[in-house]
Amino acid sequence: MENVQQETKDRLAIRELVDNYAYCADSRDAQGQMALFTEDTHFVVFMDSKSDTPTQVIHSRADLFPVFDNLNTYHATMHFNGQSTVQLQGNTATGITYCRAHHLTLTDDGQHFMVATIRYKDKFVKINEKWLFSERILLVDWIEQGIR
Repeated sequence: MENVQQETKDRLAIRELVDNYAYCADSRDAQGQMALFTEDTHFVVFMDSKSDTPTQVIHSRADLFPVFDNLNTYHATMHFNGQSTVQLQGNTATGITYCRAHHLTLTDDGQHFMVATIRYKDKFVKINEKWLFSERILLVDWIEQGIR
């Protein structure tokens, strides 16, 4: 019974980690977002999920700031996390999360919308009873754009 309770706590903590990433992005808390990662994190972006070549590769938490700060170029964002899977292996875990990331830009021409359909392939590690991202691979499956 104790193992089931611990697994439930770990799964909830990992889901909160994933959701906190989205919350920090939408509230423009780059420092808070960075704190969700290990010092030696591996963060990889594929703006085209079918490409073998990443758009961006980052190898440390300290180097994440420009990535997260770039969200300030938008008037607003809203990330909706959907289904996710997690495989626990003691103090490590892997998972996949689906996300619809909405981005709004205001210009003299009107409102410009961009919605990215994203899959995150994650590796997690539990350090001092706290779950962190040790790797996050961001795969953009497609982008929708519009003007109002």
